[in-house]
Amino acid sequence: MKTLVCTTPGQLDYRVDEMPTLQPGQALVRIRRVGICGTDLHAFDGTQPYFSYPRVLGHELAGELVAVDGDTTATVGETVTVMPYFHCGRCVACRAGKTNCCERLQVAGVHIDGGMTEYLVVPTYALLPSNGLSLDELALVEPLAIGAHGVRRAGVQPGEHVLVMGAGPIGLGVMAFAKLAGATVTALDLADNRLAFCQQQLGIDHTVHARSNDAVEQIRAITGGDMPTVVIDATGSLKAIEQGFTYLAHGGRYVLVGLQRGDICFSHPEFHKREATLMSSRNATLVDFEQVMTALKTGAIDARTFITHRVTFDDVAGTFAGWLDPSAGVIKAMVSLP
Repeated sequence: MKTLVCTTPGQLDYRVDEMPTLQPGQALVRIRRVGICGTDLHAFDGTQPYFSYPRVLGHELAGELVAVDGDTTATVGETVTVMPYFHCGRCVACRAGKTNCCERLQVAGVHIDGGMTEYLVVPTYALLPSNGLSLDELALVEPLAIGAHGVRRAGVQPGEHVLVMGAGPIGLGVMAFAKLAGATVTALDLADNRLAFCQQQLGIDHTVHARSNDAVEQIRAITGGDMPTVVIDATGSLKAIEQGFTYLAHGGRYVLVGLQRGDICFSHPEFHKREATLMSSRNATLVDFEQVMTALKTGAIDARTFITHRVTFDDVAGTFAGWLDPSAGVIKAMVSLP
């Protein structure tokens, strides 16, 4: 079978692998769609934490269940999506139901090889039947679940002002689910085309350009002088994350969905006087996946709005580098396998 490997930063190579064999508790999935995530782009660029090379990328997956050796609600021949966070089931986080932050977590395409291949073996517990969703929709469940989980971590309530920093695919998912939670949402980003996408395609309430000299004043005016009670970072940029503390209302919550490699610095007095809450949001849980699949099924979210670029598996290696160029206008690139 054909596999695409990120051998070193900036280098993708095809290779031929043997078909994988099943062990008890595993399933074999024929991969049909792979969504390209910011994690994949950062890995290619050499700036992704928790990463080593060579690595097969790809964790936004849709495919067909080919064979199974264990319990699953999916049936052979059915289309499925995959929860790509493989957990131990024994650590303190797993025992508390927080399998998304398992102590021994292995994320497909990050810690272990992922789905940029024709066939992939996954734990049976990681399978979710399609429930009538298309392959494109199934491949978008995982990134949207990241956003849904961040909003759930923040405890967003109807009527709150939520500022989302970063209008990439993850940030857009955060915005979509914040709106579904009844919040007034403001998008903050550096790219005019992405801010336009937020309003035209997702109906986001307000946008602010991150380089505006009066960004703080704009946000203050949008919130009626209060500032946002929830700030969610989806940039993974150290500068943006540190700046985000200045946008937070007194008594507010700051959720870091984005991830960067260094230390974060902020003013303790400024943070303390707000009695603010700072939390991280890692991956997603089954609850989040199910919420996303319901939203797609009911039409509350239209997956088609997110996909801006398409490519065949054979053409990924020659196309991938171009997606790092902001002028390419990539929101979500989708890889199709036959």
